Amino acid sequence: MGDNTIIGQYGEEESVKHLLESGYKILATNWRHRQKEIDIVAQKGRLLVVVEVKTRSTRSAAVQVPYESVNRAKQRNLVEAAQAYLEVNGLDMEVRFDILSITYQAQGYEIEHLEDAFGPSW
Repeated sequence: MGDNTIIGQYGEEESVKHLLESGYKILATNWRHRQKEIDIVAQKGRLLVVVEVKTRSTRSAAVQVPYESVNRAKQRNLVEAAQAYLEVNGLDMEVRFDILSITYQAQGYEIEHLEDAFGPSW
């Protein structure tokens, strides 16, 4: 596995811990439907929360803050994946799209949780 894959997996593990500590229930991780994937599907109260995790080391963070890489195309894919998740699981819930941005530094990591980072146009 490459360094980016290892950093990404660790970032997703830390994201799950962060969400659990913040009162979220984790429903799925790395949920796939056809060519689309949701990093984390969580629930908080009656809200389904679709979470995209973006992890960077300090080397690449100088170029781009992790959450800035969630462009329109990625947002559209997440919205479509969320619709599929609702259909496959027979759910009728309000959906919120969050981004967990993790930056690794020599002394540890920093997590920035952007709630309601973008919205669907459904």
